[in-house]
Order: sequence, then C-alpha cells, then structure tokens
Amino acid sequence: MRYLPHSAHERAEMLGIIGAADIEALFSAVPKTALKSFKLDLPDHSPEFVVEAHMRALANKNQAGGDGPFFVGAGAYRHHVPATVDHLIQRSEWLTAYTPYQPEISQGTLQMLFEFQTQVAKITGMDVANASLYDGSTGTAEAVLMARRLTRRSKIVLSGGLHPHYRDVVKSYLKDDADLVCLSPSPEGQGDILEHIDDTTAAIVVQTPDFYGHLRDLKSATEAAHAQGALLIVVVTEVVSLGLLEAPGALGADIVVAEGQSIGNALNFGGPYLGLMATRKEFIRQMPGRICGETVDADGNRGFVLTLSTREQHIRREKATSNICTNSGLCALAFSIHMGLLGEAGFVRLARLNHATAIRLADALEGVPGVTVLNETFFNEMTIRVPQPAAGLVERLAQRGILAGVPASRLLPEDPEVDNLLILAATELTTDADIAALCAALTEELA
Repeated sequence: MRYLPHSAHERAEMLGIIGAADIEALFSAVPKTALKSFKLDLPDHSPEFVVEAHMRALANKNQAGGDGPFFVGAGAYRHHVPATVDHLIQRSEWLTAYTPYQPEISQGTLQMLFEFQTQVAKITGMDVANASLYDGSTGTAEAVLMARRLTRRSKIVLSGGLHPHYRDVVKSYLKDDADLVCLSPSPEGQGDILEHIDDTTAAIVVQTPDFYGHLRDLKSATEAAHAQGALLIVVVTEVVSLGLLEAPGALGADIVVAEGQSIGNALNFGGPYLGLMATRKEFIRQMPGRICGETVDADGNRGFVLTLSTREQHIRREKATSNICTNSGLCALAFSIHMGLLGEAGFVRLARLNHATAIRLADALEGVPGVTVLNETFFNEMTIRVPQPAAGLVERLAQRGILAGVPASRLLPEDPEVDNLLILAATELTTDADIAALCAALTEELA
C-alpha cells in the first residue's frame, strides 16, 4: 500500500528532496498487480501517547501469572526471581562483547559463562557443561544428533513421557527418519522403552519428571541402554527438581538436557528461554555449542578463554558438530546470578518448598468429588482426571480468575484419550489460599 502525503505541497516537497519525478517513480520496481490504490481499513496514524494508551488497554485484557491462583506448568514454570537478578544483569561488567572472540575485552562474559558451566555440571552430576543452548527442546534434538555421532548408530527411542513439544522438535530435526521410534504418550507411564533397545540403538531419551509429572527410574534405563552399547539422554523440563532428586549423572546418564527457565528467568510469554546441556568428559568433542575455560595470562593472572567451539563458522562445515552459532547469554547470566544467590543450600530448600507445596495441592485435590490424581510420584507437577473435558473446565475457571493448569489435549490434540486430563504445577509461589480457591471452584464447576 502506498502512503501519500496529505497535501500536494507536501508531496512536491518530498519528491524534490529525494529527486523523484513523481509519486509513481517511487514504486517503479513494484509490479503493477501488487499496487493498491484504495485505502486499507486501518486507523489513521496517531500520537505516540494515544497508541501507548491503546496498547495498555489491550494488555490489560490479559490475565498475568501473578494476578491470581496460578497452576500452569507443562514445561514453563512461575518461580520467584529476585529483583537483584534484574539489577545485576544490567551492570556494565556484563555488557562486554556479544560473542567473546577477543578474550582480552570479554573477561566479564567469559567468567560468567565459566561459572554458569560449573553450576550446570554440579546440579546435573556430569563432568562438563556447555555455555548453554537456545532452550530445552532444541537442546534435546542436539543431544540426539550428538548420540548418533558418538555411537555411529541411527536408531533413537523417545519415551512416551517426553514433552510433546520436545518430541515434535526432535521429529523436525530428523524429518522423515525411519529410525526414530516415538512411544505413545500415556498418563500411566512412559511406555516400555526398554524393550525397544537393540544393537542398532544410538540412544534412548527419558524425561524425569515426565510430561505428566511422574518420576522415572533412570537406573534400569541406564543398565538396559548400556548393555546394548546405547546412550541414555535424560531430559529435565523443571530444573528446580535437581535440587531434590538424585542427579542424573549419578544414575548413569550420558547426556543431560534441561530447560533452565525456572532459575532467574520469568515466563516472558514463552521466551526467550535457556537450554542446558551437560555430558561426560570423554564426549566433550561432540558436544555442540561452546565451552569457556580458565587459564592464566603472561603474568600468571587468572583469565578466561573460549576453550572449545565446534561450530560450522570455526571449522570445516562438514566436520562441525552443529550450526548452533551462539548461546542464550543473557538468560544464562540471569540463571547464574540467581543460582549464585541461592547457593547449594538455598537451591535444595527451594526444591523442598516446591515439593511440599505440591503435596498439599495433591492432598487437597483428592478431596474434590470427581477428581482423581493419577500420580503416585511427582516433584511439583501432577496430572488429574476430571469427569468432563479439561479444556472447557480450564476456560470456566479462568473466568473466575484462576489459571488452573494445562489441559493435556492442548498439547496432544490428536489423542482423544487425554480430553479429561489436566496437568497442574505448584511452586514456592503457590499459597494455601490459592489451593483452597482452586478446589472450591473445581467443586462448584464439577457439581
């Protein structure tokens, strides 16, 4: 659509300044069929403050996570982020080079990434971590490709408990791949993943806590995978759980992938988020992304460098492990600062608070007529069965100011068996009053 100044004088002045003969000359490169001569049905331009007021009015129609009882999870979780985090990530010490090619001017960034890697390796129980990936889902796909390179095998088995978004991203990376086995999602379990392992399997992918909140037995999965020469990839969507559960590395995991959003990063309408990846030392050359390391300068002073970056910009493209060309630097910084504020004891206490709150939620839900809690084990998330479609129930509860969780049908629309399933999460921000309000509203809606 061509914009024409309102008056002939304005048009002439504009054309004179840019040296165009007439209005049509401005659009000579545009095909005639693409030009529109009529005015679009849109408002005229307005002053900035009028537009801002209009956008605020639209935004006020949203119900934000802190506006009332909030039980949404399923891969993105509402936790308290200290104000200190936002303050510190804006300090100039961190605002160095975007990509730390020149370590002499990027020491702040490099040291932060080094500390971040140390924290991730510690909580996952692994030897080494990279400087972050984009998010948990793409990190899972990268782990699958890494396992194929390490084993020189092609078959990948995805647990039925893997988050549907993560499963779909892996499918996209391995499009039309006959060697990808995706077990059917089930609220009762992850499917018998062990019976699908054979001597052609590169890796099995197990999530714990899984999509429905169940905790999974990693020891038996490790033994079965390793017995056939396959690797175990463990996925964690709620990283706070690592403060209470035994680290995947201690249970035999070969690659651990996690979504780090819960620490230092708000929900942010779905992003940007933070992919964590850690592995064993012997696999480091096949890990995508970059690794920052510690060294000393010519005077013996402590310094930090980019130790490893196995991406296609740095080496021959056909030898690159990945085309990942950066990392979620700001989100990783927020994660590292929040984790530093918590410390080990604080991280463990945060996890215990989450689990204790979830226990209170499960106990209260058991008392609601018509509600069945399906989980025998959980961390801070669980699945309930209700006697009507969960999607409609969630909409009605939202009208009451309660964000009651995620209907399983929203993420698994092709599966009619999940229509009555609702996934709820409780964190340290969930109060007893929130739980009471949810259960009272559920009781009324289900009556």
